[in-house]
Amino acid sequence: MPIKLPTVSQASALLLSAAAYVGLAYATPRAAFGLLLGLFGVALLAYAWLLRSQLPWRWGVAAALAFRLLWLPAQPALSDDVFRFHWDGLLVAHGINPFRFRPDALIADGARVALPDAAQRNIVLSQLQQLYGKLNSPHYYSVYPPVCQAVFGVAARWFPASDAGFAVGLRAFVLLAELATAWLLLALLRRLGAPPEQALRYLLHPLVIVELTGNLHFEGLVFCFVLLMLWLLSRGRWAGAAGALGLGVATKLVPLLALPLLVRRLGWARFAAFAALSMGVFAALFGPFITTDLLVNISRSLALYFRNFEFNASIYYLLRPVGYWLTTYNQIARLGPVLALVGGLVGLAMAWRERRPGLAALPGTLLLMLTAYYALATTVHPWYLTLLIGLSSLSRFRFPLVWGGMAILSYAAYRTSAYTENLWLIGLEYAVVYAVLAWELKSATADRLTA
Repeated sequence: MPIKLPTVSQASALLLSAAAYVGLAYATPRAAFGLLLGLFGVALLAYAWLLRSQLPWRWGVAAALAFRLLWLPAQPALSDDVFRFHWDGLLVAHGINPFRFRPDALIADGARVALPDAAQRNIVLSQLQQLYGKLNSPHYYSVYPPVCQAVFGVAARWFPASDAGFAVGLRAFVLLAELATAWLLLALLRRLGAPPEQALRYLLHPLVIVELTGNLHFEGLVFCFVLLMLWLLSRGRWAGAAGALGLGVATKLVPLLALPLLVRRLGWARFAAFAALSMGVFAALFGPFITTDLLVNISRSLALYFRNFEFNASIYYLLRPVGYWLTTYNQIARLGPVLALVGGLVGLAMAWRERRPGLAALPGTLLLMLTAYYALATTVHPWYLTLLIGLSSLSRFRFPLVWGGMAILSYAAYRTSAYTENLWLIGLEYAVVYAVLAWELKSATADRLTA
């Protein structure tokens, strides 16, 4: 059967996308919000046209790979998290536990770098001192789980003194994960009887390309492990699926939310074994880093996240003025943990009330659980949404595609060094997203009632 070629308009959209990504990768500093918005808007419009015009999936997958390769030698321009990745990686590469010390403590007391060779210690300290001024979190303990730390360590061993080389090393891992994701997405869609073109919702989405391959965030690895879990479950290999979920949790903690959805799908006995195996993999990966103060340091970092950090939130930003009105100061220390708890309880309620808990419904339900969690979160960085975009490829919901496009408005906060958010733009983002979500939920309810 001959391979269908793209139309002229589709080929033009692909070329426009490539040009936009080159501009975003090599000519768009984070403070240039107007340029960022323009180029991202071009890529987003081209993406929407490619989906609407039904670009053949083989060409879509090839284009998705080509777009990612365009970023290969680029330094992340929209995020400075890569410098903390490099810092942790240098520690791991030299056998130093990254969870034990804050960067400011290591810089203040270089003797904490416990290496038997004094010359080697001086080299490591010199490399750390060069990185220190670039860190956005020098006063916080690391929060990156062991799979991330392993990748950081390998990339830092390859390129200990080069920021550009380190970024290329990380990008190699991200690209490998994205290749595996493409294969798993296509395999799952085939097994679910869905058209392979649905995979392009994720593979070609501009936010996915910019935030994962471009800015080197590790939600791409998380999604790959979640897909591996779903694929193994679809083949009846629940033990392997448990291991895949454990790897996902050991990359970012968010996949833990999937566990309640598996109780009714596996039955209590098998679920207990599944959960034990997943958490066993997670604990084993943390094994090399376990110290007496590990839990204390991680809990401090997580407490700071839930009690201090705020960015691109929705419901929390509506509640924040109420706290000021009642007490004259920001109540995030109380609101953050409470909203996180409410988000978890909403997820449990969804798992309990799910009407048809089969494998085909799992991605959609997990998508709605994560949506509720992020709707209540105090911090919603754009790259968090890539997992929702991926799950939408396996469900009927498309609002994450809109959310991923609108989230670029949050980068208006970086126009100045004060990092002040434009709440009008945040309000516009969520007004559009929640309107689309409400419309899709209404349509899904109507379809269920008429089925």
